[in-house]
Amino acid sequence: MIILPISLTIAAGAALLNLWLSVRVGRVRTKEKLFIGDGGNDLLTRRMRAHSNFVENTAFVLILLALVELGLGSSMWLWGVGALYLVGRILHALGMDGMMWCRMAGTAITMLTQLGLAIGALLIVYMTPTSITTTAVEETVAIAPR
Repeated sequence: MIILPISLTIAAGAALLNLWLSVRVGRVRTKEKLFIGDGGNDLLTRRMRAHSNFVENTAFVLILLALVELGLGSSMWLWGVGALYLVGRILHALGMDGMMWCRMAGTAITMLTQLGLAIGALLIVYMTPTSITTTAVEETVAIAPR
């Protein structure tokens, strides 16, 4: 059994963050009695976009995180990248409520995280020494008994 502690921990954190973002949308929907669409409500639109943007980016990050962890094993660098991504997504969500510096910081962290993981994945593939192993195959002839 292969267990990826970093990927599993960050995925669990992402699931909790997804729930938090959903609740934030639900609170505005309930307060404004807007159960379909955004009704032109600016805050609801912003929170819906924060949630959607999270979903749009998180799948790529979690897949890359797991594959890099499989390729390199657990490392403090990978723990840091995963944790930083979650912090960036929290900042982005808060920024969508009006704190523009949070939104910009969250966006930058998200993009840099994806770029770093993508580069790391490519380095694993193209910088890891490989050797070609060949196996000789001999033909086997079965002889029927007389």
